[in-house]
Amino acid sequence: MMTVDVTGLAFDALNEKLRNSETEVTLTGCLGQRFIASGMKDKKITIHGIPGNALGAYLNGASITVNGNAQDAVGDTMNDGEIIIHGNIGDAAGYAMRGGKIYIQGNAGYRAGIHMKAYKEKIPLMIIGGSAGSFLGEYQAGGIIIVLGLGTNGKLVSNFPCTGMHGGKIYFRGEPPKSAFPHNICLRTATEDDMKCIQKQLAEYAAIFGIPQDTILNTPFTVATPDSKNPYQQMYVAN
Repeated sequence: MMTVDVTGLAFDALNEKLRNSETEVTLTGCLGQRFIASGMKDKKITIHGIPGNALGAYLNGASITVNGNAQDAVGDTMNDGEIIIHGNIGDAAGYAMRGGKIYIQGNAGYRAGIHMKAYKEKIPLMIIGGSAGSFLGEYQAGGIIIVLGLGTNGKLVSNFPCTGMHGGKIYFRGEPPKSAFPHNICLRTATEDDMKCIQKQLAEYAAIFGIPQDTILNTPFTVATPDSKNPYQQMYVAN
């Protein structure tokens, strides 16, 4: 494993160092550099500091751990791999995400999971340990988002979650405010089969962040799904 001090380094020079580094590399002094590890695979990257926008964009199998917060568009259009954030995250995390997983210890900003999609065996996953901002899962077409609401005094999500959602699932630990959701979204208590689908992922999340599994599973979950694959049909088609 090698360590690289990236203080004052431009993002293109930083990524060049990453491409030429050993498989495991630690970056120190990170401060707002964009596009870190964009499109990379076969790398295990640990970041100390705060990476800039589009961390892990188009990620194709690499593993990224951030010991701090992250900015906007983390995992933009990522295809495979994992991104672990020991802190909070900005807006539009997982934009058009089509594979891999993003684990966030804290809160997420607006539009987390926007345009998330799935294809055959590729089912992207995002777990938010705290709360999510407005427009969570906007236009979601596939994949799974889980919001745990830990340390938020019960707040799970802000305004307009699932707007335009036409595929995938969002799990909430607890009961989100029904009045915030569009009329085409179905909210129901998670069944035993629902929970079996995310049991392994929740166990992995708990182990990464040192959270007892009982703390996560001591509250019933709610599942949000669209009741139509065409969320705009009721707007534009006469009955």
